[in-house]
Amino acid sequence: MPPKDSFDFWYAVHNTAIVVPPERRLETFGATIIDYRLVTEPMDAVGQVRIREGRLQAQRPEIVAPGDFFRAALEGFESAEADRYLDWLRRHEGDLLILKYGFRIRKDAQTEQLLRDNVEAVVERIRADLREHPRPFGALLVGVDDPWEVCLLKLIVDMVQRSAPGHAHSLRADPHGYRREIEAEFRAAARDAALIPRLADKLRKHGLFEAYQDRFFSLVRAARG
Repeated sequence: MPPKDSFDFWYAVHNTAIVVPPERRLETFGATIIDYRLVTEPMDAVGQVRIREGRLQAQRPEIVAPGDFFRAALEGFESAEADRYLDWLRRHEGDLLILKYGFRIRKDAQTEQLLRDNVEAVVERIRADLREHPRPFGALLVGVDDPWEVCLLKLIVDMVQRSAPGHAHSLRADPHGYRREIEAEFRAAARDAALIPRLADKLRKHGLFEAYQDRFFSLVRAARG
C-alpha cells in the first residue's frame, strides 16, 4: 500500500465512531443484512453534511480447517520453520477453530444526500429516528468522507468481534446447522402430523436418525394416539 493510501486508511479508521451499533449480533446459520447510515463532512465544503445509507450483507460464517488455512498462508515458504508450524497444527488441530466471514456492500441499496447542517444535529435526528423505528441490524456511524468505505470496515470488525465467541460455541456443537434445522422440523411435525415423513427424510439425509429415533417414535406414537 503506497504511503498516502496507508495514511488515508488509518486516518479513516481512527476517525470513525460507531454511534449506534446494531442491537443484534450476526446470524450464525444464515446471512445477515446490516442497514447502515454514515454521516460525514465533505472536505471541500463548509457547513455541509453528507449522509450515506446502504446495506452490508454478511455471509453465513464458516469453519475453516486450521491445516488448510495455514497451508495456504505458508504457501511458498519451503523451510524447516514452516514444516514445524504445520506439524504443530496437525497435533493441535482439534483445539483450534478458525472462522471465515464474508461481507459485501450492496450497491443496489446505496443512497446519499448532501445537507446544509452540522454533524451534531444530523446525528441526533438519526439517533431519534432509530429510537422511534428500531432496526435490529441498524447502525449509525460518524466518519470521514474519503475513503468512506473504510468506515464500514470498522463496523464490520466490531460486529465480528462481538459475534465470533457465540458463533464459535454454536458451530462447534452444530457445524452445519443440521441439528438446528432438525429442531425446527420437530416443532413443525408436532403441530402437523402430515409433516412427520418429511422429518424422517431429513433425519436420514443428515445421518441423524439413530441419534433422534427415540424422540421420533415418541412423536409418531403421540400423533397416532
